[in-house]
Amino acid sequence: MIEQYVWDLQEADETQVAVVGGKGAHLGGLSRIEGIRVPGGFCVTTEAFRRIMAEAPSIDDRLDQLSRLNPDDREAIGTLSAQIRRTIEGVAIPGDLAAAITRALARHGEQAAYAVRSSATAEDLPTASFAGQQDTYLNVVGPTAILQHVSRCWASLFTERAVTYRQRNGIDHRTVHMAVVVQQMAFPHAAGILFTADPVTGNRKVATVDAGFGLGEALVSGLVNPDVFKVRDGEVVGKAIAAKQRAVHALPAGGTQEVAIDSQRQEQLALTDAQVVRLVQLGRRIEAHFGRPQDIEWCLVDDGFQIVQSRPITTLFPIPETGDGHGDQENHVYVSVGHGQMMTDPMRPLGLSVWQLTAMVPMHEAGGRLFVDVTRRLASPASRAGLLDVLGRGDPLIRDALETVLDRDDFVPSLPDTGPGGPPAGGAPAPIETDPAIVTELIERSQASIAALERDIRTKTGPALFDFLLEAFEEHKRVLSDPLSLQAIMAGMEATWWLNDKLQEWLGEKNAADTLTLSAPDNVTSEMGLALLDVADVIRPQSEVVAFLQGVEDEGFLDELAKLTGGAEARDAIQAYLDRYGMRCVGEIDITRPRWRERPTTLVPVILDNVRNFEPGAAERRFEQGRQKAQQKEEDVLSRLQALPDGDQKAGEAKRMIDRVRTFIGYREYPKYGIVNRSFVYKQALLEEAERLVQANVLAEKEDIFYLTFQEFHDVVRSNQVDDQLIQQRKDAFRSFHALTPPRVLTSEGEALTGAYRRDDVPAGALTGLPVCAGTIEGRARVILDMAEADLDAGDILVTTFTDPSWSPLFVGIAGLVTEVGGLMTHGAVIAREYGLPAVVGVEQATRLIRDGQRVRVHGTDGYVEILP
Repeated sequence: MIEQYVWDLQEADETQVAVVGGKGAHLGGLSRIEGIRVPGGFCVTTEAFRRIMAEAPSIDDRLDQLSRLNPDDREAIGTLSAQIRRTIEGVAIPGDLAAAITRALARHGEQAAYAVRSSATAEDLPTASFAGQQDTYLNVVGPTAILQHVSRCWASLFTERAVTYRQRNGIDHRTVHMAVVVQQMAFPHAAGILFTADPVTGNRKVATVDAGFGLGEALVSGLVNPDVFKVRDGEVVGKAIAAKQRAVHALPAGGTQEVAIDSQRQEQLALTDAQVVRLVQLGRRIEAHFGRPQDIEWCLVDDGFQIVQSRPITTLFPIPETGDGHGDQENHVYVSVGHGQMMTDPMRPLGLSVWQLTAMVPMHEAGGRLFVDVTRRLASPASRAGLLDVLGRGDPLIRDALETVLDRDDFVPSLPDTGPGGPPAGGAPAPIETDPAIVTELIERSQASIAALERDIRTKTGPALFDFLLEAFEEHKRVLSDPLSLQAIMAGMEATWWLNDKLQEWLGEKNAADTLTLSAPDNVTSEMGLALLDVADVIRPQSEVVAFLQGVEDEGFLDELAKLTGGAEARDAIQAYLDRYGMRCVGEIDITRPRWRERPTTLVPVILDNVRNFEPGAAERRFEQGRQKAQQKEEDVLSRLQALPDGDQKAGEAKRMIDRVRTFIGYREYPKYGIVNRSFVYKQALLEEAERLVQANVLAEKEDIFYLTFQEFHDVVRSNQVDDQLIQQRKDAFRSFHALTPPRVLTSEGEALTGAYRRDDVPAGALTGLPVCAGTIEGRARVILDMAEADLDAGDILVTTFTDPSWSPLFVGIAGLVTEVGGLMTHGAVIAREYGLPAVVGVEQATRLIRDGQRVRVHGTDGYVEILP
């Protein structure tokens, strides 16, 4: 019979994480793989840990205190976690538990040397590796030392780094338990780490081997640089030899010692090419068993490899699934949808599936993000040129990443232009007249379609609602593909490109269209920002209302507001704003995100900033100032053109394009506004259906539907049955996706490509990006990742990951903009130009490289950011 407190490693497998922890479960699984040698040993189970915790005094109180701490409060976490560790180590191991451990030692060799390894239940998981968070002790000899180090491993569940990691990942400390692996020591000639996928590029076909002499601890601890081998298709395709001056060896009496390596051996490779290839073959076998790329610790003993640990590589971005869900054997190149939509956060399954059902092209999911397969377009020379041109104008980094793939002649197949690549990408629709009535007609069409949707959906419930929505999605796509709408969008974009190209060629002026498009009419997104200034005008004179808003936390605050002096007017102003714009929010392409109408407190900090930073009538003044600047710029440009050779002709062409850009560029924002309006109608109907399921005790809470696809939700409505385990798995996966950074371009081999600007006109030390609104501004950087936490003063420069239209209310109060994601015609860039804000987008890692409060200089004309002393 298996003992309650001790399991042999070979009795464990991957399904028993709750009993033997992540490391123990993986070692048990490894021991079952044919041809894989795993040093023998046993596992002290989590039941033993729970018993020790129950006997530890004051643990519950300290865990309560720990859970309330901010993850950034390192001093408090360090002090409290140290107290918990001392308490656990101070608990005497009960006699029956100690006897169970010593009996296991006797079976494996009481005086043998062992590695004593922590094995937490939240460790080596597919979504979180927790690598290095708990402790391992090598070359431990004798029962007394083993028992002492088992206690240390239990206590290491509460190292400062482990506690902080769990708090940042939203994991309750009480839900994690500690098992301990006691495993026979391997005394290797060489040791190291094998990654079955390249940990830097993500390429699943390239394995990386790090190798050094002696125990692998020298590599893991960073004591020495390893030899590094790259292996692809069974061949070593690259290697780097390190000068290995130190190694860690086991001592006969126990413990380890750092030793110097003989100078004649320092430049020797720790492994031969043949050994490296053999090791990678073993790694591929392990990878196939666990079903995902692995980070494997290995030892070379007597020319044979022993595997002492394997865990999933959790930092790799997943590869998009093809239609059958299993993938095919062809090469694919995927482009991120989120970078074009200015929303790179993960989406929940319902949001993903609704976006897929309403998109104009097939989209593939990976890591909670969407990607478009552009392989066929790249394969056809004519289609390729158009695709690269359109994507390159929007985001040069995407173009560069695609060109990097194309430079590998054998990755993308070459197809004739008449092949299945389709028509050239980016082909412009037929031109239309420069007539403002076209925009008016398009807006009226959109409003009529949304009104019909709102009217017709009211009576639909149950399965009939889903049938109706599938029809509504087709209307959604019809509106999006309206030829006249596409013509109007392209007219504004092409006029912008023409003006920037020609005025730089003729006048040497960069990005002239930035000023010429100020206060362009019919821009619903810029109007949204200005409208919140008008709301602030209503609130500003009412001191009681202002004081009340400064302490608002409850989403029902509008009802309370009406009880204050001047509160009814303030409530009505906010409510009117929500009636027009309340369907918007950050990350609005995901219908599961809370809208402003659902969470109006999000707007309160912005309203208060506007109250503090602006005078009455600011909205009208700003719009008029922008219009006058654009008019003055037009007059200046045309007069300078007329002074050139063929000046009348050049001025005439420029005037026609200026009129065209001002007629159509504002409409560029309207289709997205229409999409978000329609999506909110869908969401409200789906949540009402979810509420019925909650009342029928089918769902625990209505937001659980966010973790089902549209079709899965439809099935639940039909069957009145839901898979609660699936919903929990989806919640766990969604939480893990936040730690992943989506690449702009991703291949079917898993290689993530970010692209490069390849510029030599940027000062040393400056951060390179894409210029999207001309001008230079210097000010205090405010690094803001959540709009609801904005606290901006006039003259501040907003630094964030991305800005979709919902951020535009902040734009009226800042002096400049820096984002990590964006392109020339994405929403943030369009609104920055509308407000005349010097802006640089596509600045890699801007929110990490720029600290909140630093002074920076934004060069919006030339596309770089300087961090000032």
